[in-house]
Amino acid sequence: MTTQTPIQQLVIVGGGTAGWMAAAALSRLLQGKVAIRLVESDEISSVGVGESTIPMIRLFNDVLGINEDEFVRETKATFKLGIEFKDWSRPGERYMHGFGRFGQDLWTVDFFQYWLKAYQAGIAPDLEHFSINRMAARANKFMRPSSETPNSPLAEIVYAFHLDAGLYARYLRKYAEAHGVRRTEGKVVEVRQRPGDGFIESVVLERGEVVAGDLFLDCTGFRGLLIEQTLKTGFEDWSHWLPCDRAWAVPCALSGELLPYTTATARPAGWQWRIGLQRRTGNGHVYASRFMSDDEAAGILMANLDGEALADPKLLRFTAGKRNKVWNKNVVAVGLSSGFLEPLESTSIHLIQSTISRLLAFFPDAGFHQADIDEFNRQCDFEVERIRDFLILHYHATARDDTPFWDHVRTMAVPDTLRRKMDLYKAHGRVVRENEELFTPIGWQQVLHGQGVRPVGYNPLVDLMGDKELRGILGDIERVIGKCVDVMPTHKQFIEAVAAAGQPGSARR
Repeated sequence: MTTQTPIQQLVIVGGGTAGWMAAAALSRLLQGKVAIRLVESDEISSVGVGESTIPMIRLFNDVLGINEDEFVRETKATFKLGIEFKDWSRPGERYMHGFGRFGQDLWTVDFFQYWLKAYQAGIAPDLEHFSINRMAARANKFMRPSSETPNSPLAEIVYAFHLDAGLYARYLRKYAEAHGVRRTEGKVVEVRQRPGDGFIESVVLERGEVVAGDLFLDCTGFRGLLIEQTLKTGFEDWSHWLPCDRAWAVPCALSGELLPYTTATARPAGWQWRIGLQRRTGNGHVYASRFMSDDEAAGILMANLDGEALADPKLLRFTAGKRNKVWNKNVVAVGLSSGFLEPLESTSIHLIQSTISRLLAFFPDAGFHQADIDEFNRQCDFEVERIRDFLILHYHATARDDTPFWDHVRTMAVPDTLRRKMDLYKAHGRVVRENEELFTPIGWQQVLHGQGVRPVGYNPLVDLMGDKELRGILGDIERVIGKCVDVMPTHKQFIEAVAAAGQPGSARR
């Protein structure tokens, strides 16, 4: 019988969203079999601007057994149906990357191909008319999918959240500590390595306490205290494809409608985000310092706020890219310590979640077998490289040449993996999802179409359906979605109902 020595002590260095997501999930799933300790310093602030998520966060919350209404109340969250992109393909144009499916299954090929033929023939409106998510977002409506109408678009609503990252970390800290995680406040001043193989043995705190462990999670953000400063893992720079390297971030007072979607508005050397929360709006301007000064970037942000600024803008510096290894020796980098991709498609929190999930799938014994580590790293690389390509697409597939920045990204060389994807789409509108890459074909198709990329043809099997029948089916789908949106409450009304359900004396769902 094979014997192996189990991991006994797991140490998470750093708090914030990454640290407390890891602590919450691992404490829930390891069920007290491994001692978990989180070390963080109150002196070190987290970035805390990643307030927009994608639907996979709901799976994370479900695994933790979190009541969603409570989660929304505690994190002051709002609901998100997609991301609207303004002025990306050319000034004055906009489109939305909505979650969920489009249309309905029709015969032999996917719905997008039927719509594409009709659109090319001029007998169908834009793609968004066939998405419950996108049409609800346009109307500022929201509701959870309804199990009472299983054959209706109302059963197909897919959503994520806008949340306060600081409140989210606080919420998860309370959860993790209730599940046995031991928090230690203190600043790490020394990292001790094991003689011979260089594995991390312990971290030493400013007051002299030594915290030893078998497995360490580096959640120290851009500093990469363990993965980079100590282990010298190395970093692959992607700034030649994603040249934005700075961001100003600032909250402002709520103003206007409470939108159930994120907005990303193109600016002369980057883009500006807007994320509406229950009590404030999060704003940021991501830009390339090669093409714009810090002062000019700050001025653009502050001049384009919906309400009064609630703080001074905060400057963040970063380099797009990934760590050469997410897992090196007995250290796993989680969150910003593993690399950085700008929040254009709200993937930051998801990458934390997927790293935790992958760690559980490859959870080591004390022997730390290299084959497990290598496969873990291979999967991490595949995931982040495909997300990288999706982000590059937003910049590269544009008709804009009105500023030096946009002319540069429009004409730059792109990765071969992205070029193949674009070439395939340009032929017949096809997108192939490789392995378990994050973004689905319909996600790629929405962005490609929204950015102005047009296929020359469509799948010829669509011609098995006559034009009259196709026109009728598309009209029916559009009308049904319109009626569904009409009966939905507004986003604000839905959130008010969730808030009211948490008042004393109310019934919990």
